[in-house]
Amino acid sequence: MSKNTGQEYRHRTAPAHHGALSTALPPAFSNPLSDTRRSAGFTLLEILIALSLTAMLLTMLTAGVYGVIRDWDNNAAGLEKTLEQTVVTLQLERALQGAFPHSYRDRDTLGRHVYFEGERDQLSWVSSVSPQRNQGLTAWRLYSEAGEGIYLQLAPAFSDHPGERLDAAQPILLLEGYALEIQYMFEDLEFQRRWREEWSGMELQSLPMAVHIRLTAIDRSVRNRAEDQSAPIDIIAPIHSTQHRSIQPTQELLN
Repeated sequence: MSKNTGQEYRHRTAPAHHGALSTALPPAFSNPLSDTRRSAGFTLLEILIALSLTAMLLTMLTAGVYGVIRDWDNNAAGLEKTLEQTVVTLQLERALQGAFPHSYRDRDTLGRHVYFEGERDQLSWVSSVSPQRNQGLTAWRLYSEAGEGIYLQLAPAFSDHPGERLDAAQPILLLEGYALEIQYMFEDLEFQRRWREEWSGMELQSLPMAVHIRLTAIDRSVRNRAEDQSAPIDIIAPIHSTQHRSIQPTQELLN
């Protein structure tokens, strides 16, 4: 091998220059310090801001959900109360329209009298309508208790005076926080229709032509449940059967 050949071989196999090696490195290894900064994660301030925003959003969402639930409960309670009042008024109206001139025999005088005891805040009568749909006649007693509400008592009506059975009947609270006011229609001797605050079937021997019941809310919480519930509830029920077939009414006592 000649001298020139050996020099040429060494020249071809000699390592490249250091500058050429550094320029041949891939870009990924060119700046390791900047990669360390990027992979360090969030700072404490950024985490605190994120947690604060999340808590704020959850608070707003919870308040909105509770508001919707509260409004729903209030609306449902108001609807339930309105339906309850509607059922009560319809039932009372039907029971008054079905009032019957029930007669009984007095134990002392053996005379027959019509059972109907009407006062300004209490009414007892016999009706062909029964809320339990029982057979026969039903004695009703409607009255208001101060500070409590309107109560109802029911008892079967037989051929005697139903007062004792009504006294023993369990009172049912129809409308809480309401008061009762009742008037009775009659026709005087001049054929003028008027209202009076009392009606005794034993004395008048007949039933009134109609009954007007006014239900007034006396409890402030009841009046505040809905704006339209603060107005009184009026029930005007005409009575179809007012006279007993074998008992003469005493019209001269009406005034």
